[in-house]
Amino acid sequence: MTSGRARVVVIGNEKGGTGKSTVAMHLIVALLATGRSVASIDLDVRQRSLTRYLENRRVQAETAGRELSMPAHGTFEANADTGDTAQEHHLATTIRGFSVMNDVVIIDTPGNDTALTRFAHGYADTLITPINDSFVDLDVLARVDGKTMHVDGPGRYAEMVAEQRRRRAARDGREQDWIVARNRLSSLDARNKRRVEHVLREMSDRLGFRLVAGFGERVIYRELFPFGLTLMDLGPTADGQALILSHVAARQEVRALVEALLSPAEPASARGA
Repeated sequence: MTSGRARVVVIGNEKGGTGKSTVAMHLIVALLATGRSVASIDLDVRQRSLTRYLENRRVQAETAGRELSMPAHGTFEANADTGDTAQEHHLATTIRGFSVMNDVVIIDTPGNDTALTRFAHGYADTLITPINDSFVDLDVLARVDGKTMHVDGPGRYAEMVAEQRRRRAARDGREQDWIVARNRLSSLDARNKRRVEHVLREMSDRLGFRLVAGFGERVIYRELFPFGLTLMDLGPTADGQALILSHVAARQEVRALVEALLSPAEPASARGA
């Protein structure tokens, strides 16, 4: 569809509260910092968290008098009278338009099942699914036997992803790269943390995704939202104070996710990330 051709990256998970918009925003700014041109699309017609994040960023740039890189950005309006075919056509046209002038198109999706969400998954070159480190969150990916801790079968979200991957392959013959990022990880070792990792690795083999470390459980990710900033915007000092080790570690988490996104086809180090 996009023989221009930008890489289309969808941030998706039907489970809310997994940090999709935070991941999307940090990827946008980190990719812009490498010199790539980036466009973003917010499909959450109710919350619009990514759009609000970018609005805060624009205000921050104006009030603080600093230059902050911005993506080309598009939103969708809720319209109950618009049929599924028209919605998919509108989304495909928007992606195609952004792909002409950009290297990467990042699409943030809502934490529920919508027609637009399904269509977006079908157009992804790379799907990134942030997931909290709990068996409640894992349930959207697969059904887990509580006694054996083995995977009994795919969850509803994984079934939807499988269907959209088939649609993508049938449409243009391209395989979709699926990354599951463990988000809000605790720095402490725990039995449940080890169990979750064991089950996720089994899911990875059965469902066909790459498992990577996402963002840790750090207050700084939430504190930056009102200012429209990301870890990549913070220099040697932040708010007049030296960056602490946890901020440095958080920035490395972002870089690692960018590396996972770009590899193996195009390592981030090749473009100076």
